[in-house]
Amino acid sequence: MKRALGLNAAAVILADNHPSGVAEPSLADQRITVRLQQALGLVDVRVLDHLVVGDAEIVSLAERGMLWADR
Repeated sequence: MKRALGLNAAAVILADNHPSGVAEPSLADQRITVRLQQALGLVDVRVLDHLVVGDAEIVSLAERGMLWADR
């Protein structure tokens, strides 16, 4: 949030890697995405996507309809 505000960002894309190599979003990924969307929403910064990176694949929570705003 601090970085987004410092850059005067209107939106962000989150990304994290899974050292296991499996790009399937975990429940923890989903929960932190919702919490970050709620927190960033307080300062009018949208979360456009959360990308989970594995060894050979990248999964987009937005493409899967898993963003809180999509519900």
